[in-house]
Amino acid sequence: MDRILIEALTVDTVIGVYDWERTITQSLSLDLSLATDIRPAAATDDLRLTLDYAAICQRIQQFANEHQFALVETFAERLAACLQHEFPISWLRMTVRKPGAVPQAASVGLEITRGTLPEAT
Repeated sequence: MDRILIEALTVDTVIGVYDWERTITQSLSLDLSLATDIRPAAATDDLRLTLDYAAICQRIQQFANEHQFALVETFAERLAACLQHEFPISWLRMTVRKPGAVPQAASVGLEITRGTLPEAT
């Protein structure tokens, strides 16, 4: 199975557990791997037959603008569900990083995998 990659997508959102975090926007960095079969799109050069990564990135930023969460875990879980509901994504791996959250680390975050990885045909 092929995978569409989106790497180091930066989105701004209100996220955090501390009161001061609820009054500012912070940047999150996302990496996504989305399972799909690119052969139909490659054979026809037709965007409609693949995952439109520009539309997915736009939806992720819209999601970040519309929601406020305390936990990065909640952000990741809800975003994964949103993407799988709105796009033909049966499997995804997402890494969400929160740069600067811990002074001693460049970033902290998590990686989740959701869905069923289709078998190659």
